[in-house]
Amino acid sequence: MPVPLVDVRAQYERLIPQILGRFQEVLESGTFILGPNVKAFEEETAAYLGVPQTIGVANGTDALVLVLDALEIGAGDEVICPSFTFYATAEAIMRTGATPVFADIDPVTLNIDPEDVAARVTERTRAIMPVHLFGRPADLEPLTGLGVPLIEDAAQAFGARGIATTGVASTFSFFPTKNLFALGDGGLVAATDEELADRVRLLRFHGSRDKQTFTYVGTNSRLDELQAAVLRLFLGELDGWNRARREAAARYAELGLGEFCELPEDEPGHVYHMYVVRTPERLRLAEALSAAGIANASYYVTPTHLQPALERVTRAEPVILPETERASRENLALPMWAGIPAEVQERVVSVVREASTVGAAS
Repeated sequence: MPVPLVDVRAQYERLIPQILGRFQEVLESGTFILGPNVKAFEEETAAYLGVPQTIGVANGTDALVLVLDALEIGAGDEVICPSFTFYATAEAIMRTGATPVFADIDPVTLNIDPEDVAARVTERTRAIMPVHLFGRPADLEPLTGLGVPLIEDAAQAFGARGIATTGVASTFSFFPTKNLFALGDGGLVAATDEELADRVRLLRFHGSRDKQTFTYVGTNSRLDELQAAVLRLFLGELDGWNRARREAAARYAELGLGEFCELPEDEPGHVYHMYVVRTPERLRLAEALSAAGIANASYYVTPTHLQPALERVTRAEPVILPETERASRENLALPMWAGIPAEVQERVVSVVREASTVGAAS
């Protein structure tokens, strides 16, 4: 039987009766935009994350753009971010007219390298946007002394320990494969600065509080009431789901996967949004897994700084990021979800073992 990379349905299947019940409540209420479920979800996520306020928005990309707009970052400004991340991180910066400045990554964590960030700060730097990649919290402490606001891109890390309380704001995506997921698109801004939170709240609703007076040039980016109703249910499951992911990650190590590739280094806060190993033999292993019906993926094979859309940024001066480019060649994501069966993981490791043995003999 084919093995998916992520089995979202396996996580919510037992909750379908409750999901339908919540949908029915919303349908019967007739309130679909910024209703009681959105308000309650914002209160519940603020308490969960330990921040004063959160603001539900339409998706994770909008969350980034709204924070940048709230900070009045635009043309002539620079924002430092990693290149080894989903394109939306840099895309949000470019949408404001600002320039992304790419820093290299730490080869062990795959998160942004604080030393390289410090070397790239200039008088034009208005923000630093570290990414908590694949569910592993980035090391933010060295960045706090640089005198630049931190915007945490936590799209892949809801529930990871220690996130959301260091930066002026953190952003989340509820895309269906995320640890905390919606049944469609959704996003969230968590703010430690209440004035910033208030500005984001205005910007998500055309820059207005009342649809009569428009204080800012905003946009239309609101979390749906139906999605908020489901997200409230899933938030109660999140810690259990994240524990299950950590158990699955430990099982891969116990099964001996580390004999054939470099495993992601564990730490207590890691929630394994994806389970990503590294190996110079990525193509061989990927082909063997695919032939066995086991889904796998390689992320950011063309890092953001090498994407065509970034030519205007990199044309004047080439960007040299050796660890980023090495990670783009070596990373391989293996099946991971909350509740992945042990026998599936055993099958994955068996295929990797056989492919590695054949490769070593050839």
